[in-house]
Amino acid sequence: VNTTTVTLTCFDNEAINTMISDVMCLSPRLTRSLSEIIYHKSGGNPLFFSQLMLSLNRDGLVKFSLSRRRWTWDEEQIQSTKLPDDVATFLSCSIQRLPTEVREALFTLACFGASSDCFLISSLEDKLGSPLIAPLDIAVTAGLLDKINSTYRFGHDWLQEAAYHTVIEPNRPILHFRYGVLLVPSAIDFKDDNMLFTAAHQINMGGPAAVKDAEQSVLVANLNLTASLKAMEMSDFVSAHSFADHGITFLRKGHWKDHYDLSLRLFE
Repeated sequence: VNTTTVTLTCFDNEAINTMISDVMCLSPRLTRSLSEIIYHKSGGNPLFFSQLMLSLNRDGLVKFSLSRRRWTWDEEQIQSTKLPDDVATFLSCSIQRLPTEVREALFTLACFGASSDCFLISSLEDKLGSPLIAPLDIAVTAGLLDKINSTYRFGHDWLQEAAYHTVIEPNRPILHFRYGVLLVPSAIDFKDDNMLFTAAHQINMGGPAAVKDAEQSVLVANLNLTASLKAMEMSDFVSAHSFADHGITFLRKGHWKDHYDLSLRLFE
C-alpha cells in the first residue's frame, strides 16, 4: 500500500493573524496585536487556539460591538488572563465550567469512543431517564463537539479524554456496565446487532466486579455468547474470540457443574 506522510505543525503567527482576520472580517493590520497575544498563549496549537478564542468570547473579552459594528477586544485583560500550559488541562477546565448535565452527557458520549450516532444516544437517554441529546447539543454550540448528520463526534482525542476524566476512575466501570445493561433491551427489540455488540462491549469494560449477583453473571455470560456467535456469522473472528473470552470471565466458581452447556459453548 502506498502511503503519504503529512507532517502537521503548529500555526505560525502569520497564520493565526490570517485566521483571526478572516473570522472577524477585519484587516490583518487591525487584528495584528490580538493575534500576537493569542499566538503567544496558544503556542500555535490549532486545538488550543480555537478553544481559546471560544473561551475569550464566552468570557466577554472578545465580543461584537453593535455601536462600532465590528468585533472588539480588551488586550490588557486578555494579556493578563492566566492559562494552563497544558492543552488537556485547559480543555478539562473548560468542560468543568459547563452545567452538570452537559458534563455528564459528555462523559457518557466519551464512554462510547470518539463518536456515536444519535439513535444509540437517544435509546440510552430513554432508558436512563435523564437528558443526553439536549445537553450534547449545548456542547456542540460550545465548540466541544461536532454534529455531522446524525452522529456526535469529538473534534479531538484530547476533548474525549478530558470529558472521560470528569468522572473518577473507580466509578467508570460501574457506569460502563450500567450503560451496557440498559442498551441490551433496545438491541433485542430493534434486532440491532451493532447495538448488541456495543452493549456487550460496555458491559465487558465494566467487568465482573460490576456484577450484582450470580444470576446477572449468567445473563452477561449468555449475552457475550450471543455476541460471539453473531460476530462469527460475520466472519469477525477477532471480536468473536474477545466476546467469548470476556464471557468466560463472568462465569463464577462451580460453573461447569451449575451451567455446563453455557460453559462448554463459551470454551468451544
